[in-house]
Amino acid sequence: MTDTGPVLPWLVIRQDENGNRYRVGRYATRTEAERVADRLDTEGDRRLYVVERVGHTVT
Repeated sequence: MTDTGPVLPWLVIRQDENGNRYRVGRYATRTEAERVADRLDTEGDRRLYVVERVGHTVT
């Protein structure tokens, strides 16, 4: 925790079929973020859920 609040360095990002990206949530641990992404990701869905650390993007 910092003076401004808890540190939540892990993001769950939703990317749709057009490449648009939306932040779904921020989490304290990678494990927690991956659990949320796995729960949101369903077969046949045209959206992709990825986990990223704040300040690091996947290209």
